[in-house]
Amino acid sequence: MQYMLVLTSPPTEPTPESFQAWALYTRALADAGVLIEGAGLQPPSSGTLVQVRNGEQVLTDGPFVEAKEHLTGFYLIDVADLDAAIEWAAKVPSVGYGSVEIRPVVPGSQSDDMLAALKAAG
Repeated sequence: MQYMLVLTSPPTEPTPESFQAWALYTRALADAGVLIEGAGLQPPSSGTLVQVRNGEQVLTDGPFVEAKEHLTGFYLIDVADLDAAIEWAAKVPSVGYGSVEIRPVVPGSQSDDMLAALKAAG
């Protein structure tokens, strides 16, 4: 089963030690054969919100909401069940000061699956 680990944490400055911890965690996921994808995100101030209202594009530069925690990144993993996803989430380097939301992925909703279905439909 595929799960998205959604990472949030208070704003912090990265340190060489934190980069090392993230690299080791990512390697552990890869070595276990459960890592599908993952990435860190730039801070909320770098974001752009896109909306369409009355047929017009409305763009807003971030940040968009005042929050104590920010969306900082994600991992997409493929593990046996929720218990296995919880075990991996508990090892995320920022879990001691941030949080990890575990969300199951809708089966067949990945872009490759959808494009294959469109191609098969002709």
